[in-house]
Amino acid sequence: MPRPFVAYLRVYEPLSELDAPLAEKVRNALETGPLPRAEVGERERELWLRSQLADKLLPGESFDVMTISPAEVPTSDTARVGPGPLVCPLDLRPRSAAALVGFLASSPPILQDAALGVAPETVRSRASAVMAELAAGAVHVISTTWTVPLPWFSLVDPAQRRVVLASAQDDPERQVSWRVAMADARRRVARALKVVKGSLGNEGPAKVLADTGRWLDHFHPHSAVELDYGGLVQLMNDKDLLEDTSAADVNAIVDALETGDAEEVALRYETLREFWGELARRERHG
Repeated sequence: MPRPFVAYLRVYEPLSELDAPLAEKVRNALETGPLPRAEVGERERELWLRSQLADKLLPGESFDVMTISPAEVPTSDTARVGPGPLVCPLDLRPRSAAALVGFLASSPPILQDAALGVAPETVRSRASAVMAELAAGAVHVISTTWTVPLPWFSLVDPAQRRVVLASAQDDPERQVSWRVAMADARRRVARALKVVKGSLGNEGPAKVLADTGRWLDHFHPHSAVELDYGGLVQLMNDKDLLEDTSAADVNAIVDALETGDAEEVALRYETLREFWGELARRERHG
C-alpha cells in the first residue's frame, strides 16, 4: 500500500523553549525514540484507521515526535536556530480535531450525517476541547493532500532544496524538502504577502500567506520550518523531482510582481500549472 499522498509544513522548536507540560511529553517520547521522517505518513494513517475501527471521532492520545539538529537548518546571517534538539510534535489528535471543524464548516448536512453519525454540536464540542489543549495555541504540522499550496514555496530558499532519490518511487527514504530558520521564513512570508496584496489583492494567495504568517508567529523565533513533499514523491519520477523548479518559480513570481513584469509572472505560472496540474489530474482520475 502506498504512503498517503500528503505534503507537510512543519515547525521544529528548541526543546529547551517549550512549556513544561509539553516539554515533559516530548522528553518521554524521545526516550522511546523519535519518529523517522520516512515513517510519518504510515504512522498517521495507522492511528487514524485505529480510531475509525474503534468507532471514535478522533485518534487516541498517542504522542509522536520528530527531531532534527540545528546544524541541519540553513540560516542567513541574521537568523539563529536552536539550541538543539529541535523537536516537532506531530499533534495528530488536535490536527484531526481541526479537520473535523473544517469539515463541519464546509460540508452539507446530508454529508455530515453520513460521515459522522453524531450530532454536529457534539463533534464541534469534542473537537474544540481537544484543540484548546494545545500549549502554543497551534499545531506544529499542517498538511495538504495531492499538492503543495504554491504560496508555501515563498518561505524557502530554492537553492536549499534537499533531494534524496531511491531505486523505487515508493521507497520511504525518497524525499524532496527544504528547511529554513524561523526568522528567515517570517521575513520571506511577510515580504511575499506585502507584494502579493499590492498586486493581486487580499484573497487567494494573499490569504494563504497571511494565514501562514499568523501560524508561524505562534512559535519560538529560534525554531526551524520544514517544507516536505512527503508522500507526493511517489507520484513523481526521478526526472520530475530533479527538474522541479516550483520554489524558484514562486520566488521569481514574487520578484516579478514587485517589478511589474507581467510576462515573467505568466511564464512562471504556466510552468507551475503544468507541473502541479498533472498531479491534480491524477487525483481526479485515480
